[in-house]
Amino acid sequence: MSRGPDAETLLRRALEAQAEAAGCPVTLVESDWNRWASATFTGARHLLKLAAPPSPALDAWIARLPEAELRLRGHLVADLAVEHVRRAADRVTVSLEVLTVEEGR
Repeated sequence: MSRGPDAETLLRRALEAQAEAAGCPVTLVESDWNRWASATFTGARHLLKLAAPPSPALDAWIARLPEAELRLRGHLVADLAVEHVRRAADRVTVSLEVLTVEEGR
């Protein structure tokens, strides 16, 4: 029996949907994650790289990302940091580091 999509898939979908709603569709270029745990929580640390054409909407979305409310079934986004933004004439690449924590564990 499947438990549904993992945190990485849910996070990617949430970011893509949020960017689409903001008028700046993004494409996942690269992703990786590692299990993470503290004395009281378990979860994962995600590294994602997204790309999109440059636009004012994209710039505004990137600026709002650290405070974004991303809903992931069974997980909380505990921290989201924009690590790097690389700009080229036709493409902006955004590197993110995100910490997700499993709910109810």
